[in-house]
Amino acid sequence: MPSLLKQIKKIFKSKKTTTPASPAASKPVVAAAPVAAVAAVAPVLKTPIAKVSEPAHPENTHTNHTFAALAKSDAQLAPFANHKYTKVVSAERVEAARAGLEKSGFKVHLVNSRGEAFETIKNLIPAGASVNNAHSTTLEEIGFITYLKGETAWDNVHATILAEKDPAKQAELRRTIGATVDYYLTSMSAVTEDGKIAHADLSGSKVGGVAFGAANVIVVVGTNKIVKDEDEAWTRTNEFALAAESARARDAYGVPASAIVNFEVLRQVSPFTPGRIQVVLVNDALGF
Repeated sequence: MPSLLKQIKKIFKSKKTTTPASPAASKPVVAAAPVAAVAAVAPVLKTPIAKVSEPAHPENTHTNHTFAALAKSDAQLAPFANHKYTKVVSAERVEAARAGLEKSGFKVHLVNSRGEAFETIKNLIPAGASVNNAHSTTLEEIGFITYLKGETAWDNVHATILAEKDPAKQAELRRTIGATVDYYLTSMSAVTEDGKIAHADLSGSKVGGVAFGAANVIVVVGTNKIVKDEDEAWTRTNEFALAAESARARDAYGVPASAIVNFEVLRQVSPFTPGRIQVVLVNDALGF
């Protein structure tokens, strides 16, 4: 038994005195991987992340008729300068309006900038198509009106109408070729969260082209025009949009005010012409 104990003690004694591996021998194994990893990662972390630029759009040549400019130049509109209808609504309300519009049969293009809106319109209209537009501060602000006045691949019917200087003949052109184009472009005074769009005009040429005349309609509208329902759509149009349009009319035409002679609510897309009306919903404050 004593001899066995001596042997066990001898074994343990030999393990304690075993010479450990030298630091020099173990260092490359332990340090090599972390050093390589740091060297590989460091350049990536030091490289700045490139910012995605928004698409450009042509310049607005009617800046004196934006809402902000009119609110400064027209004393009657000045009280509306910071009105709630000049501001974009929450993301939740934008999503509600988008879903509502799609449920009503409208094809919706939700974009985040004026440049994206401009590019979307260009891509929606094929070369050779006849194009007309109602007056729209929104279309001016995204640069579409400036673009349309230049060389395009489309038949600019609006230019043909304005080239006729006889008032009676020009009115007839608005009624005929103006309302029956391949693509009619405009904005709206209100978009409801449950999927309706509403607008007004004085002459009837705008509501006529949108309701039935044109083969296709493209509506461009900012999210500042989203309202709760049809009742608020009328309120926004009658109390806010009319005040702003009257200020524009005073400056552009020298008249005391504009007027709502026609008011149109499109509650859904006609079952006879599915896909006819498309809405470009811009997450920005545009027009009035």
